[in-house]
Amino acid sequence: MKVSLLTGGNDPPYVLPLLSALTSRGISVDFIGNDEMQNAEAVRNKNVNYLNLRGDQRLNAPMKEKIFRVIRYYFKLIKYAALTDSKLFHIIWLNKFIHFDRTFLNLYYKISGKKLVFTAHNINAEERDEKDSLINRLTLKFMYKNVDHIFVHTNKMRLQLIEGFNVSKNKVTVIPFGINNTTPKSELTSVQAKEKLHLRSSQKIILFFGQIAAYKGLGYLISALVKLKTKGNDYRLIIAGKIKKGYQAYWENIDRIIEEHDLESSIMRKIEFIPDEEIEIYFKASDVLILPYKNIFQSGVLFLAYNFGLPVIATDVGSLRENIVEGKTGFICKPEDPDDLAEKIDLYFNSDLYRNLEANRNELIKYANDKYSWEKIGEQTYAVYKSLL
Repeated sequence: MKVSLLTGGNDPPYVLPLLSALTSRGISVDFIGNDEMQNAEAVRNKNVNYLNLRGDQRLNAPMKEKIFRVIRYYFKLIKYAALTDSKLFHIIWLNKFIHFDRTFLNLYYKISGKKLVFTAHNINAEERDEKDSLINRLTLKFMYKNVDHIFVHTNKMRLQLIEGFNVSKNKVTVIPFGINNTTPKSELTSVQAKEKLHLRSSQKIILFFGQIAAYKGLGYLISALVKLKTKGNDYRLIIAGKIKKGYQAYWENIDRIIEEHDLESSIMRKIEFIPDEEIEIYFKASDVLILPYKNIFQSGVLFLAYNFGLPVIATDVGSLRENIVEGKTGFICKPEDPDDLAEKIDLYFNSDLYRNLEANRNELIKYANDKYSWEKIGEQTYAVYKSLL
């Protein structure tokens, strides 16, 4: 069997473990990648034909260079589709021009005789970001109708495809989000990680990690921290991640709230992209990850936390409840409710899950690696490939 994985040059923590899971089953893979992934161990497998069509994706490149490299990439991709003998294209992420990809590019693949599988990490990301539009919904509907099969990560996402986009239930397969096991890990201890960030061992360290955007609900976490401060000054929040494009004003408002409530000493701000080699420090230094989302289907950050054995407190939106075992891997709170979030954070820091955190970290890692194993994901993915071919 031969398939093509179209990554858009995105998401190494997802696409590289999936590649390994597929090649372990003897599948030959044309892997459409970029400069960043070309030296990864997974692509050295004898069953992988690595095609660096995306090339350089540096964000700080001049605009003229960005335009040229995107046009060049589309040209290479269209040429590849015309010449390859691969009959199945698995689209894991779309490219730069998503409306074009959903319609004309996918139609071109179909005319070229390809079976199309699409992984819908989000059913409608624009709706999540409160930026939905008619053209967005129309192009989504066109894509969902014309691809041959769709992978989603949760049952709620499957239901939304069926009810919201009139997709046949036989066309959708639920495959859990895999554990993030590509981020570098070392023998660094939690104590050492705290020392690196100049945190005291007596502090209760709360982590907010990832891009900053309105739908992620950071404002509610800040409000919860205001309430927690009345219980003492031993809470410390780390905000680590860059501001998502278009949300600078949102972050500036958060910054004002922090200043108004005199929270500067209670918050460590690392407002920038966090390189892979530094991620471990933040997750090992922290005592709990908070996902205070207003709206989400699924969160890759949750599975990153599990990889480091870090418990998670998340709002009850999307399918987050399906991935948290209360008291064992974390807790669930009400969305857009700082009072309830503060109560759950306080509950966590008074629970056995926190009191025995170092031992529980190891148990959480074992649990997550079994439940969200890439071997199982590879098996399910292979079964769909086989049925289509």
